[in-house]
Amino acid sequence: MYGISEIKIGKLIQIAGEPYVVIKADHHKMGRGGAVLKTKLRNLINGNVLEKTYQGNDKAEPAITEKGKANFLYKDESNGYFMNNETFEQFELPNEQLGDRLKFLKDNTDVDVLYFQGSPVSVDLPIKMSFKVVSAPPGVKGNSAGNVSKVVTIETGEEISVPMFINEGDIIRINTDTGEYSERA
Repeated sequence: MYGISEIKIGKLIQIAGEPYVVIKADHHKMGRGGAVLKTKLRNLINGNVLEKTYQGNDKAEPAITEKGKANFLYKDESNGYFMNNETFEQFELPNEQLGDRLKFLKDNTDVDVLYFQGSPVSVDLPIKMSFKVVSAPPGVKGNSAGNVSKVVTIETGEEISVPMFINEGDIIRINTDTGEYSERA
């Protein structure tokens, strides 16, 4: 069991039999009163956000999870499909559960899968991934004073803001956590 001093951002805890990840944790100590921890938790199964307050000797149950590797196969309008790299079993996760990570999933991408009670609940992408630029407006001469950028479209269909020197056909690296341009590959 976790005490309130052990509940930090990124910790996995279990509430009512479902796994949650801590996305925000504010610790407050009021004068003579006891310590209070206000948290925001995201459900790993359905993506709902829950606000929960822990006081004094409250405890949180750790979520027992396992990690594994899988390969992204394809997506349709409702699900993303993956194949476990060890057992070669295929599984699917709803697009709502994948959230923003769906923007950067391309075929044959290896991902880390989080399993809760034997079933997959979440995927983590590599922090930096390479993408081909499929559409880029030309840079306008004379627009180079300062930190100027333009919006390009990458192979997954996502639009990214990049420096002016990036052209159609270039390979760029993107930080998948922030969704921002990182470097030219």
